[in-house]
Parts: sequence; C-alpha cells; structure tokens
Amino acid sequence: MYRIKIKYFLLFLVAVVISNSTFSQFRDPQVNRMLQQVYGSVAFLQRQYNGTNLVAENVFRLKEAPDNWQLALKVSPVKECSDAIDVVATFRLTAGQVNAATVAMKFDFSNWSPANYVLVPASLYNGNRYRAIGNGYNPDYPRDMYYNPQVPLTISNNPRLSIENDQASLVELQTGSMATPAVCFFSPAEQRGFILLTTQQTKWGNNGVTITESAHKDHFSFDLSAPAMRKLAAGFGDFHLSGDKAPDWKAGDEVSLRFRLYVFKAPDIPALLTKFLKVRKDIPDHAAPRNLVPMSKLLELGTGICSSNFTQQQAGNYYKPENSNDFQLGWVSGMINTYPMLSLNDEKERKRVCEELDFVVHRLQGKSGYFYGGIKANGEITGEKMSRDFPEVQAMVRKNGDALFWLMKHLLLFRESGHAAMINKDWEEAAKRLAGAFVKTWQKHGQFGQYIAPETGEVAVFNSTAGAIVPAGLALAANYFNRADWLQTAAASADYYYRRDVAGQGLTGGDCGDISQDANSESAFGFLESLMALYKYTGDHKWLSMAEVQAALCSSWTLSYAPVFPPSSTIGKLQANMTGAVWASIQNKHAAPGICTSSGDYLFKLFRATGKSLYADLIRDIQHAHTEAVNMPGHITSNYLVGSSMERIQPGDAEGKESTGNFIYTRNSWTETNGMLMALELPGIYVISDKSKCYVFDHVEATVIKKDNKGLVILLHNPTAYDASVTVMSETSLEAKQPMGYTAFLRWPKVLVKAGGKARVFISGKEVRCL
Repeated sequence: MYRIKIKYFLLFLVAVVISNSTFSQFRDPQVNRMLQQVYGSVAFLQRQYNGTNLVAENVFRLKEAPDNWQLALKVSPVKECSDAIDVVATFRLTAGQVNAATVAMKFDFSNWSPANYVLVPASLYNGNRYRAIGNGYNPDYPRDMYYNPQVPLTISNNPRLSIENDQASLVELQTGSMATPAVCFFSPAEQRGFILLTTQQTKWGNNGVTITESAHKDHFSFDLSAPAMRKLAAGFGDFHLSGDKAPDWKAGDEVSLRFRLYVFKAPDIPALLTKFLKVRKDIPDHAAPRNLVPMSKLLELGTGICSSNFTQQQAGNYYKPENSNDFQLGWVSGMINTYPMLSLNDEKERKRVCEELDFVVHRLQGKSGYFYGGIKANGEITGEKMSRDFPEVQAMVRKNGDALFWLMKHLLLFRESGHAAMINKDWEEAAKRLAGAFVKTWQKHGQFGQYIAPETGEVAVFNSTAGAIVPAGLALAANYFNRADWLQTAAASADYYYRRDVAGQGLTGGDCGDISQDANSESAFGFLESLMALYKYTGDHKWLSMAEVQAALCSSWTLSYAPVFPPSSTIGKLQANMTGAVWASIQNKHAAPGICTSSGDYLFKLFRATGKSLYADLIRDIQHAHTEAVNMPGHITSNYLVGSSMERIQPGDAEGKESTGNFIYTRNSWTETNGMLMALELPGIYVISDKSKCYVFDHVEATVIKKDNKGLVILLHNPTAYDASVTVMSETSLEAKQPMGYTAFLRWPKVLVKAGGKARVFISGKEVRCL
C-alpha cells in the first residue's frame, strides 16, 4: 500500500492533489494512525444518481481517479490537542460536465461490536438500537407495554441501528437534523472514543451522513456526502420520500468537505459525552449571539400575556397553559407559568396564583397521592396514553414530578417573599401526599415508570427516564418538611437513573407526553435539575460530577452553531442566530426556543460550583436563541402577540422541505414561560468581585473599566431598542462555592440602562450602585 512519506516531526499541513494523472490512492499517515486505533479507514468517492438511486460509484484508487476529477486534501495538526486533526477535502471537476453527481468520504470500521455506543447529536443515542413501534407521531402502545415491569425501552419509528440478529442497518440523515453535525462512538472493547465534527453544508446544500452496519454487526461505516442523498427522510415517527436531488456539475465546480477528527482514550460513555461538550464548537465560524431584547422586557411581555390568559372555568380558575381553555398540569407550563406571576409581588396576580394552586390540589389529586395530568374546562379528567384494554385513567410520571418540584418552589417563594401566611395547608398536605406516593412506588418497584394510575398508585407503564425531575422534587420536599427518608429516596433514584440510563446507555428519555420512550432533551435537562438539587441538599460532590456528565448530555441536544436557513424562509430573512435552540426528541425532529419547561438555572449553578464557563456559555446560548424566536415589532416570528413565541425552530426537513426555517403562526405558553423563567432566575450580569470577572447573560455589554481595593466599576451598554432593568449578582469566589438557593433572584439589585444608553456601575462585595 502506497503511503506519502512525511517526516514524523512535521507540523505543517499536508497538501496532496489526486487527479487523473495521479498514480496512487491517498493514504495520509496522520489520518491512518488515528483511524487505526478504532480499526478504521477512509476512502474518497464520487457518485452518480438517477433520482435518489445510486447508479455509479467511483473511488480515487491506486493509479486512477474518476475522469476529470481532482481531489486536494489538507491535513493539519490541531494546536495543543494531540488527539485531533483537521482535514479539508476539496473536490473539483476540472473539465466537462457531470450530471446528478455527489462527492463523499466514507469511513469504514472493522472489528465492530453492537456494544459500541453511537451518538449523532439530537438524532441517534446508543444508535437508537431499541424496539420500535408505530408509523407516525405519538403511536399507541401495544398491550404488552402495560403493567409489565419487564417492558423493554421502546421508541417510535425513527432512524436506528437494528436490534434484530442477522439484519443489516441503514440510517440516512442530513446535517439539518443534528444539533451538532457530528458522528461519535465509544468502544468499550478498545476503551476509545471517536468524534468527527463537520460543517452543515456546501454550496450544494446540507451535507448528508449515511450510516450502515452489517447484518453480523461486525462492520460499521458512515459517509459524509455533499450534498445529502437519502431515499427516505425521517419525519415525526415515520418516513417520507426525501426529494433529495444530486446537483449537475460543470467544469470548475468545487466543494470542500471539512472535518475535525478526535480519537482518544475513554473508559466509558460519560468520558465520550464530556469530551463532546468540550469540543462541540471546535469547528470555527460561529456567529456571536445577537443582543435583541433585554431579559426584563421579555419578563414584562411574558407576564402580560400570561396575565391576560387567566381564565375562570367550570373546572376552576387558572392561567391557561395552552391556547384552549383546558388545563394540563406541568410539562407545557401548567402550574409552572404561575411561578413568574407570583414573583411579580403583585396582589392581584398573587391571589390568582393561590386560586390556581387551590384548583390543582383539590381537583387533580387522586386517592394514591398522584395527580391526574389534565382536566377539561368542563371538569372532565383527561387520561394519558390510554389503552382500551386498560380503562384505569393514567397520568404522566413527568407531570407528577413537575407538580412536586414546582409546588415546592411556590411554597419557598411564598415564604421567602414575605407571604408565608398565604400558604394554604392543603397545598402542603398535597405535596406530602405526592412525595409519599413517589417514595412508595420506589420502595415497591425500584423505579418510577413512565405512566401511573393516580387512583391506585400502580405503575401502568414501566421503564424510561420519565421521572427525571422527581429526585429534585423529593429533595426540596425533604428539606421543607424535614424528611430525611425522602432525601434518601431522591438520592437512590437519581443514582439509579444515572447508572442505568446516562452512564449505561448515554441517554435519558420518555418524559414527553407525545412521544414513546424516545431519547429526548426534556428528560436530560430535568435530570440535571435533580442532580444539582441533590448537590445543594447533601453537599456531596459526587452529584456535581454526575451533573457535569449530564450537562454534557444536555449540550448534545442544543444547537452548537448557527444553522444556515433558506434565504426565503422566515428565519433566513431575519438572519437569526439559532445557536442554543434546544432539540425536542429523536421523534419530534425540531429545535425549540428554550427548555421545556425550565429556566435552566441549574447550568448557571453548575458554572458557579465549578468555575467552568462552558456551562454559562450553554445557558447563555439557550437564552439568546429563545429571544431570536420572540415575536417583536420588526422581528415577526409567531405572527401573534408581541412577546409571544412558539415551539418550532426547524433546521431540517422532517416536516417537509418547505417547513425548513419557517415558524408556525401560533403561540406556545411553555416557550413564553421558559423565557420568563430565564429572565427571572438567571442574573443579567454575574460578577466575581475578588477576581474582577463578570459574565453577561442579558442582552447588554459589560466592560470592567476600573478596579482597585475599593471595588469595581463596570460600564454597561444597552444596544437594544428597549430599556433594560439589569439584575446583577455579585459575590466572591469563596461565596460561589456555596450552592445557590431557589429564590436567590429576590436579592439581586437592578440597574436601569436606557435603550441605546450606557451606565456606570460600582460594585463592592454585594453593594451595587449606579455612578
């Protein structure tokens, strides 16, 4: 086998041109050395199509290359990173014309094992190698999934590696369906991790990633192509004809496929995930977040919309969590949108919050202590994931976890804001009964399951990570009611979820009401909430270590770059930077503004505890992407109320090519609610006074212009068209080591900065004042 000779010490890039006159296939020593650690190799291809059918494939081989094609390859070491290399492959048609053609790089891996963990961010988790059901959105569960403790993890009809013996696998993706254009895997046998980062597109459009695995599951390959060429595109639990079209090339046309390759020692899945978090933005050309609307303005608009949606129905009085008059508990904002309303310290809204809490605990709690998940405006209880074979009304475990967590947060906010006297004993009793129900289920089954029967307390559907946020609720309740046994259950269940799902399978899932047990972002972020709650109430740093792994998993669901949208699409016209948009699930293939439904302040808490800015960067990106989706004058997104937003940010074509980059003209309460929560629970500016450091989350700019033994002077600039009331959290590095409480925002001073204006702020310890 011919190899280009390179001095081992050479640190310059390698450029090799393969054309019709080249006498050898390119085999670069650096690339080969890295790939051979995982029994890999790479080939460079040119293909031709009839429609989406491959009719010819040409390889750049020894002493020959496809007629009139040229390949220029550059391989560069990555500075201060011995386990990575950069590669750019530029394909050029030198003469003539070739119709319906693509170019590709194909990576092959022998000595493969189905035990390897495969990750494609937001698309494949553990290769999606699970039992699959249905052929559409939110499929019905088969009978064998009910009241069966042995039910296997079951997903919707998504792209996946086969679980069947002697069945080969084919996964066809395009980069628009990934939170980060990347293919990653971990090999337990080789104790190696593999990450390939690439870019979204070339001039021909989004690139493609096609994955195959042999029937014997001993050979694995994927190719990176320009552009994507799929027979079928994945929808929301189904597939449709892709409509992909190979472009016609003329002389002089060229495209470059670019990637950064990492092969590194990794003892387990968490090592792969944490490496991914560190490198997910390493392919450059990232646009900086845009400062559009101050967080205080978002809170003002969001609470205004929520206030106007307070309704009095036969069922009870509540803030509507949807556009209908029906009520859903938890999940999509029921008894969550009440929290920012309570924070306003407004008498009318405070009374309304009390009315909703009364309604929830009196109308929705079952005999077991668990809550029903919803109720119609006329008072009819609604069941979830019901089966004609099992008439007992069921409810989501996720909604019950949300109910406990948010009920406890409301109690804390009433107490800390000086209104403890308004706390209804019925609320506390309801919280106790719900916590007790979770503890009983854990003691009986060693898990919380996915769906429960509120009347009996029985688990109707087992498995999944639907109880991801339950340990957080139990931890808060344990502290509030002084129940050490509840904290023990919180710790035991969190440890179980971490070992079984995160460390064991590299995913969490099943806590969304319109999916199966698919991997999803909501459970990932919800479980991070639980881990940080346990760190707060136990002080045990093992929870912090787990939280860092969990944050890495969360990052895999979050857009790490600013996708290019069609110029004619709504997002394309706005030139919006959607870095930080959060993908929903492997079934619901779209991103959304924010976390469903949370501020993500646990990422800020993790940043404080570790000092690692990656966590602050992640939640800042999420907040800024959310703002890009908010409907504002001159920035029309939902085409609805000013300050409204909706859940669709679509970089891919899961809903058809015409949907890419276009919002649906409606609103979602949960996206508005998480916007309010971010504005409330994240400081606009975070200052570590003894280190003269500040981190900005709000849509303002901050510069330290003076520092001495008296304190800091920071110049704030508000580049937006709206006045900003900027919250400032200032503390020392020693104080930052102490876990932050859930109502810390009540004590943050605010600084007014007029639209387009500037303000100088003096900070000394916790003293904050304008100069």
